[in-house]
Amino acid sequence: VQLQASGGGLVQAGGSLRLSCLTSVTSGRTSSSYTVAWFRQAPGKEREFVAAIRRGGGSTHYGDSVKGRFTISRDNAKNTVYLQMNSLKPEDTATYYCAAGAGVILSSIGIPRAYDYWGQGTQVTVSS
Repeated sequence: VQLQASGGGLVQAGGSLRLSCLTSVTSGRTSSSYTVAWFRQAPGKEREFVAAIRRGGGSTHYGDSVKGRFTISRDNAKNTVYLQMNSLKPEDTATYYCAAGAGVILSSIGIPRAYDYWGQGTQVTVSS
């Protein structure tokens, strides 16, 4: 599985960005067979859970700091997971990574080591 994150950039506080995570699956599975999550990491800080969309039913889960502002979704036909980020704040500034895992259980959905595959990251900078 290969993941390619894109869509980052520089935006003013209050603005919006949409990140994309293209999932390339070479095994017999489809991209919808994987739980896909977004994490972020700012300089000097630990990697933080942002949002996840589970395989199969596609239930969504969010970190407390982004609830009500960010929305995760997936387009299975395009093998892509999106992160719509609205009402951005300077504290949202970080490198955003998408990750995928086939066996992620609900209790581990916000834990980075639960995911087997990672994209390269895309930088989001929010100016005040």
